[in-house]
Amino acid sequence: MEAISSLLSNTKTEMTEHVARLERDLATIRTGRASAGLLENVRVDYYGTPTPIKQMAVINVLDAKTLEIQPWDISSLNDIDKALQKADLGASPVNNGKVIRITLPSMTEDRRKQLAKNISKMSEDFKVAVRNSRRDIMEKLKKAQKASEITEDDLKRYEGDVQKTTDGFIAKIDQIIKAKEEEIMKI
Repeated sequence: MEAISSLLSNTKTEMTEHVARLERDLATIRTGRASAGLLENVRVDYYGTPTPIKQMAVINVLDAKTLEIQPWDISSLNDIDKALQKADLGASPVNNGKVIRITLPSMTEDRRKQLAKNISKMSEDFKVAVRNSRRDIMEKLKKAQKASEITEDDLKRYEGDVQKTTDGFIAKIDQIIKAKEEEIMKI
């Protein structure tokens, strides 16, 4: 029984990680408002090592459309500038010798709709990952029942618990996606 509760706990942790990864991925999607999360995946070649910008500089959100990157090591300013230009953020970085400013343009209606469609597809991928976690534990539970480690009644109860947990995580994904789509479509 302890092994089963450990399996259930591991599955819940796995599903939680899927949701957390979805939230991290969504943070990197531009919504029309400036956010430090937009630079989350941008890496700078810093002394031969790909380094995240947030480890090299302070990222300030000056207003709804402007980001300011102020490096701790001023000699890395040009490297950061090159990495930002390669990142294709949809805006050109402006380097004044001390800081880099990125002014994001307003998004078009078509771009907003395309992002909403991409986010919808992304949500399906994460729902599939959660369902795969459910499938894996269901198979393990059935094997345990066949091996007489748990009774058929226990199997049904555990399956119900797993399904309830899965439904909760799917609902959480839907809620996160709905909020992000509203954020994108808001002008």
